[in-house]
Amino acid sequence: MKKGSLLVLITLALIASACQPAQPVATKISAPAINGDQPYQISGTFEYTNDIITTYYVEQAVALVDIYGFITRDREWEIPIASQTLGFLELDTETMQGSYTLQLPARPFGTFADIDNDDKEDIGLQVFAVSYWPNLTGGPYSEGDDLSLGWPTYLASIITDTENEDEIISGDLVIWAPDNEQEFPSGFGEDGKLFTADDPVAPVSAGYSVVNIDAEPFTISRDPEPELTLYEPEDVAIKQFSDDSYTQSFEKMFEIVSKEYAFNGVEGKEPNWDALYAELMPRVEDAEKSQDPGAFYLALRDFTWAFNDGHVGLNGGEIAQQLFMDAIAGGYGFAIRELDDGRVMVSYLLEGGPADLAEIFEGAVVTHFNGKPIKEAISEVKPWSQPHSTEFALRYQQARYLLRAPMGTEAEIAFIDQEGTEQTVKLSVIGEGESFNNTSIYSEADPSALPVEFRLLDSGAGYIKINSNYDDLNLVIRLFERGLKTFEELDVPGIIIDLRENSGGAPLELAGFLHDEEIVMGQLEYYSEKTGEFEPEGLPKKVIPYQNQYDFDKMVLLVGQACFSACEIESYGFSQVPGMIVVGQYPTGGVEAEVARGQFELPEGFSLQIPTGRFKLPDGSIFLEGVGVQPEIRVPIDETTLFTNEDLVLATGEKIVLEPISLGVAPSGPPQIASIEETQARLEEGDVQQLEERATEVYSELELAQMDTPLTYTVTLSTDDDILWVWGWCAATEEILADNLTEIELNFTLDGESISSEQFASFGYPYQEQSCQVYFASLYEWPVGEHQLNTTASWGSVLNDGAMEFPTGSQIYEYTVYVSP
Repeated sequence: MKKGSLLVLITLALIASACQPAQPVATKISAPAINGDQPYQISGTFEYTNDIITTYYVEQAVALVDIYGFITRDREWEIPIASQTLGFLELDTETMQGSYTLQLPARPFGTFADIDNDDKEDIGLQVFAVSYWPNLTGGPYSEGDDLSLGWPTYLASIITDTENEDEIISGDLVIWAPDNEQEFPSGFGEDGKLFTADDPVAPVSAGYSVVNIDAEPFTISRDPEPELTLYEPEDVAIKQFSDDSYTQSFEKMFEIVSKEYAFNGVEGKEPNWDALYAELMPRVEDAEKSQDPGAFYLALRDFTWAFNDGHVGLNGGEIAQQLFMDAIAGGYGFAIRELDDGRVMVSYLLEGGPADLAEIFEGAVVTHFNGKPIKEAISEVKPWSQPHSTEFALRYQQARYLLRAPMGTEAEIAFIDQEGTEQTVKLSVIGEGESFNNTSIYSEADPSALPVEFRLLDSGAGYIKINSNYDDLNLVIRLFERGLKTFEELDVPGIIIDLRENSGGAPLELAGFLHDEEIVMGQLEYYSEKTGEFEPEGLPKKVIPYQNQYDFDKMVLLVGQACFSACEIESYGFSQVPGMIVVGQYPTGGVEAEVARGQFELPEGFSLQIPTGRFKLPDGSIFLEGVGVQPEIRVPIDETTLFTNEDLVLATGEKIVLEPISLGVAPSGPPQIASIEETQARLEEGDVQQLEERATEVYSELELAQMDTPLTYTVTLSTDDDILWVWGWCAATEEILADNLTEIELNFTLDGESISSEQFASFGYPYQEQSCQVYFASLYEWPVGEHQLNTTASWGSVLNDGAMEFPTGSQIYEYTVYVSP
């Protein structure tokens, strides 16, 4: 299966790895001499109900796929590149059908398997399936970052049993024998499994044959142009109940969901199924009797509202849109936000709207709504955006929907006026959506944006925004890597990855570009009809390192509540990259489960989505759902962040990137101080700089002459830098210089320890008709971390250098030196 592909979402039968492809066996065997016909071209058709394949893939193909991985039951077996024969595929997206043509090579390069169950060691034969085989990234073959493992299970000429380790149970296989001496199973045997020791076998002819394993015994065809159907797995296909009555469709849907809902048995997630059925089934029956699609929709809506799961969703089309608009069409001309300190503040005011005319102002603290304390009023709201996986997401929407109402509604609002007095005003809603849209979590989203966009910020930091994983996945990968490559070539101080407005799609494990080790995530589980329990399916999910690796000193990930579903997985992967710092006002949405098997088509054009696959960590806990990826550095919600046009989350990330990597890191010790002779030698070599030359700060002569106010310098070095620590004084004549120096007391400290001036080399020199004396020491072998250096020159009486007087006091120079590896 392709890395990060749709197939990961819907079968997990094949998981990508970073290993090299297995080599085919006995590649020197010539094509057999064939008497009579044999297959030379395979064609066929298929139907699909789930259109995510056309959402995620542009480069479509079919392939003749070596299934040696199934013969050996090795899910991690890498399908050899040499064995992959690609065929043309055409999709009709309107009818949701496909057709393909695949020309067979004269001699295939699959892996030979001796499967005749005798004691004689034979060369065996090669076994293939035809399968949908889109290109995710790189070249057309499955290789490199686009590896495929195991055996195909989606839109293949075989059907597999997801309840039983993806055992092949039906369909057609393509085999190739090098001679007329080979045998192939003619049935499943007593154990009901293919390619096991109890399989009966029958001879096969040299060359290609097509074996149908639905017949008993299996039938073998030598048709030159066989037609093979590719099968969409039943559990992945959309559950089609649209032709049923309201009650029939609800009954069928409820039976499936009540058993297969991903978080059954998880406290706080599983609905009370009996109570829910008892409440809603009579409403569905009444809607059917009266043929009221609106009532049917509302019953389904309340079904979804019974969940605490943001993946549960209902599309009610025009009926839902009209009901929604009727309920929330009116607004009072303002929006509110809850601050971290508990206050509820007006965050937006519509000019000329009801609130504005009532002298409510932006920044006003709201205390009551219709006589109830504002926080209590918010808690009672049932937002149309339900359901939600986290309390913070629900609370955010409750505050938005509190101020939405049908036209003709009035409300009393109590707030604190400019003088600090509580005022109560009565407002009537008007037809305005500005206040509602202002607080949408998607208010900054650009529908015309590419799935990935990147740019160099004015500060020099690299910024990459992943807008969507619900797009051409090949394009997403290529654009993301293009951004990394560009920023690496520009030698940026660090990168910022923004996932705040990515609502999911297919996880691509893009963190694999930034880390050369696997990142283990969750194990996918589905309900099993056989055991009545949720059982693991496929290999544990993990981020696999991409072949091209990119390295940056500083990395920041921006998260927010509009990031959910596949974005949760993408964010988690990035958060586990060593050195990555997660920043946000909110965590990610905490909405993570697998939904491909929980798609329902219902009467009136309604469609329902329920997650049926859950991810669990090795300790048995649920992965990400209800929790999300938490920010390590949280940007507060207060007046500063509420009333600014600046993106303070991005600004915080930018500040982190620009800060030295060793900020706050205690070094193992101070740098080495060269001997006076070594320092003089390095100065004579002329290629050594002093601290001030490497500092970000530059001071004027007037600033340099100021007294008792430290001049601070910020210096960034690496461990192998050699730098001069320098102090000097100049006077009009050598006599005045000597007199001044006897009055000046010099103190040097390095990482809190006093350094004797005797460790500094010194010499005099003329400068612009002045005489100067300089003290300098060479510092090298800097340990990683944050170092503090201080130079203080003090005198106890007025000092005159022949040009100006310096009052009693000190000149202080403070150096913060950040040393990175």
